[in-house]
Amino acid sequence: MENNRKPTSLHLLRPLAAMLLWLLLTATTATAQQQHSDALDNVLEYTPYAALLTMKACGLDSRDDWPRLAAQTAAAWVVANGVTFVMKRTVRHWRPDHSDRHSFPSGHATTVFAGATLLHKEFGHLSPWVTIGGYAVATLTAADRVRLKRHHWYDVCAGAAIGVAATHLTYYVADQLFPRRNVTLAFTGQQVDVAIRW
Repeated sequence: MENNRKPTSLHLLRPLAAMLLWLLLTATTATAQQQHSDALDNVLEYTPYAALLTMKACGLDSRDDWPRLAAQTAAAWVVANGVTFVMKRTVRHWRPDHSDRHSFPSGHATTVFAGATLLHKEFGHLSPWVTIGGYAVATLTAADRVRLKRHHWYDVCAGAAIGVAATHLTYYVADQLFPRRNVTLAFTGQQVDVAIRW
């Protein structure tokens, strides 16, 4: 008999507690290792990815299985950050603190919004709070980059748009190239039934 119940808020507590512990440990380590004040945004940049992997490892129902999830995550990260890398080297816009000419678009915003979109696509069906939490962390990261004078507001908006668009694009392409085949096996004690839905 299958357990098709939706998880309650208590089911989300274990992965969220593990995520919080990871965040605290990483923030402490990053702060100790860095001399400048941007440790928070460097930790938050990868928090949606940590949440994604933690929730999957804790057995929560995701859209994809492990191999497809790993491929989707890698593809979204590579496409989003590849576009951002090329644009930074092409546009060559000065940062607000004039430290270099790699301000537009924000790489932190690109990465964190791609991660938040992955989190939404994989686990958004469990609770709207998963999506809200992911995008809240992404927004906080982007705002922190502006606060630190590492980016202008339009840099982080462009980075966010690239991260979201790249993730949606990779999911669309993967679904077109590798359509989902929903296969169900049932064993009744005497026979095995197979149902394939296209």
